Parts: sequence; structure tokens; C-alpha cells
Amino acid sequence: MPEQPEGFRELAGPGAPSGLFDLTGRVALVTGGSRGLGREMVLAFAEAGASVVITSRRVEACRELAREVSERTGRAALAYGCHMGRWDELDGLVEAAYERFGQVDVLVNNAGMSVPYDRPTDVTEKMWDSVVGLNLKGPFRLTALIGSRMAEQSGGSIINVSSTGSIRPTPGILPYAAAKSGLNALTEGFARAFGPTVRVNCLMAGPFFTDVSKAWDLPAVEQSLQQHALRRGGRPEEIIGAALFLASDASSYTTGAILRADGGIP
Repeated sequence: MPEQPEGFRELAGPGAPSGLFDLTGRVALVTGGSRGLGREMVLAFAEAGASVVITSRRVEACRELAREVSERTGRAALAYGCHMGRWDELDGLVEAAYERFGQVDVLVNNAGMSVPYDRPTDVTEKMWDSVVGLNLKGPFRLTALIGSRMAEQSGGSIINVSSTGSIRPTPGILPYAAAKSGLNALTEGFARAFGPTVRVNCLMAGPFFTDVSKAWDLPAVEQSLQQHALRRGGRPEEIIGAALFLASDASSYTTGAILRADGGIP
């Protein structure tokens, strides 16, 4: 048997596959963590044993979820208000997380948004900068800050939440699609930058019925979903399995990868 590589963690033995998903003693930071897919991941990570850092622009919503995490799981939770599209605010987020817990083992770049418009010529520079800033600039900066610390300590896992819009762009989401496509590229680049102890993967989400979906043209969406292999949209909790896989030792030999959770897009 060859010598184990740097950053290798002994995995659960035969007959105990559930141990692969155990996050006990680890700290997970989730951006856009107060609602939607982020909320589901925060609760799942806490249930799996992790302490959590919950951040979004809505700090009171983060605090409410932090209280729920503590009451339901007994895990420590830190709420922090932060705009992911503002470069200079991210240093404060990182310092707060490390001051409270001394480490971050799992980073999920989940915060994102798209601004509606009718025609590409309706996209203003402000709209473009806002969408690209939140979906691409912020994840780049936060991954650089935390990934470098992970590499200096005991390693970790970084998950970039992308979108199937990055590979199936429609005319109404072009700035968002471009930003998410860039996030796909960052995933592989950072995997090489911070390996071998830090794994960086992409969780590419399809249409999930979260709070954001309330603004959708639901009849049109339902019709388009009939072209998907599963012929339906996802429930928010259906992101949990893929997120736990990428966050935990279950994916110890997976990095620079894109995992699609999209119901089988056409």
C-alpha cells in the first residue's frame, strides 16, 4: 500500500458508509444561507455535526436561522450580515468566522441572483455589475481568502453553487449565465490552486422551487419541465444529498468536478 497523500483522512470502515457523511467537529460557512437551497444546506450540515456560519444580506434572517439551528441540533451557529458582491466586506466575514471557530472546513458559495429584463439592450451597466459581482466576483474573493487558509491548515472542501443556465443559457438570463459559467471555470482553477488538501467542486443546480420561484411564470416553467427526464422541478431539500457528498469525506477523491442536480435537463 503506497504512503497516504498529504491531506488524506482515514475514511469510515466497511459496513459504516454513513460515517463518510459525518461532519462532526467541522465548520461550514454558507453564503446566501438564510433561505432557499442555502437554508437547506445549513440545516443539513448542522444535523451532520458541523458548526455553521450563516451569511446573507438579511442579517436578521440569518440570526433567526442560527437560533433554529441551535435549538434543533445543539450545534453552534454564527449569523453574519454581508453583501457578497462587495469585495471589502468579505474580509470582515472571514475574520468573524475564524475568530469564532478558528477554522472553516466547508465553504459553500451559494449566494446568487438574476435581474429580469425584456431585451439584452435593457441590461444596464449597473445591472450587469450587480449580477456579476454577486455571482462571480464575491465567490472568487471569498474562495481566495478562505481557500488559502484551508490550504495552510488541515484542508477542506469548497462548493460553488452554479446553475444549468451556465450551460443552457436563455435570452433572459445572459448576465447571470455568464457569471455562473465563470464560476464553473473558477472551480477547476481553484481546485488546482489549492490542491492537494483542499477540494473545490461545483454543484450545478437546475430549477428548484424555492422563494425565488415565486417570481417565475409557473405555467411556462411547468410546461418546460416536461422536457426534463424527471418532468418536474426540484424540492429545496433535494439538494441535501449532493451537498453532503461534496462537503464530506464521501467525496475525498473528487475535485474540480461539476455535479449536476437538475432533474435531467434536455
